[in-house]
Amino acid sequence: MSRLAVLVPGGSGQLGKDLSAVGEERGAVVRAPGSAELDVTRPGAVLEGVSRLVDEARGEGRAPVVINAAAYTAVDAAEDDEQRAFAVNVDGPRVLAAVCASRRVPLLHVSTDYVFSGDADTPYEPDAPLGPRSAYGRTKAAGEDAVLGSGARAWIVRTAWVYGAGGGNFVKTMARLASEGIDPSVVDDQRGSPTWTADLASGLLELASAVTGGNAPERRVLHCTGGGDTTWYEFARAVFEEVGADPDRVSPCTTADHPRPAPRPAYSVLSNAAWREAGLTPLRPWREALSAFAADHRSALVDQ
Repeated sequence: MSRLAVLVPGGSGQLGKDLSAVGEERGAVVRAPGSAELDVTRPGAVLEGVSRLVDEARGEGRAPVVINAAAYTAVDAAEDDEQRAFAVNVDGPRVLAAVCASRRVPLLHVSTDYVFSGDADTPYEPDAPLGPRSAYGRTKAAGEDAVLGSGARAWIVRTAWVYGAGGGNFVKTMARLASEGIDPSVVDDQRGSPTWTADLASGLLELASAVTGGNAPERRVLHCTGGGDTTWYEFARAVFEEVGADPDRVSPCTTADHPRPAPRPAYSVLSNAAWREAGLTPLRPWREALSAFAADHRSALVDQ
């Protein structure tokens, strides 16, 4: 990993920030521009960014790789703004993949559990049929197709239920409610695998090292999430425990009790078997990761 030169479009998001932190901690050179600096929907900006990566990597004897963390992730807003979601989640990856193909730079593209219908009862394998039920899911599925059909040396990495220190997320929201004395009602009929962005970043960088070091996985679609699974209700109780609040303050409810513009997958557990089979390190169990996250960022959770 120490010989990597990494470009991370979407670098101002919670995953992008952890890719920078974890990569630099391990000796990689990471550039993580936000959308204002590198808009993936603008071919000229993408060509300039990737070309600069290649030139700098060659000058320093490093292996260039692009990890695309740029995405339109406002799931509910996408229902009324699918055109913008399509631009970022489909046109952007298509442009990025085309430039990576032309400059012979490997691309790791981050995708989501929302590409599935959510009606399974066993973990989704990477080759399971897609069936997105929301605008966000449709655009992410189309983005995967754009990348895989581009001719680029590219891998899709699907993840789920992501949280980190940067930006808003479920963990920070629950911690804030706990500190404000609010007792939330949280859905208990949606199941998935919480994933800390620092752990996901570590996994993506390990994959990047494998891809650039001659051990690239044969499968071009992989899943990488925290180990195990839970419901949002159980997840919320765990957050309350981590910040020293009584988890019994959290009450369960159903999805029907809190309708949202975009349908959520009822079951979005992703199988990490292909990740392990590729010789990659599985992420730690979600509950262990949450404890580590809370320990590292306790002041930010309690004082927000």
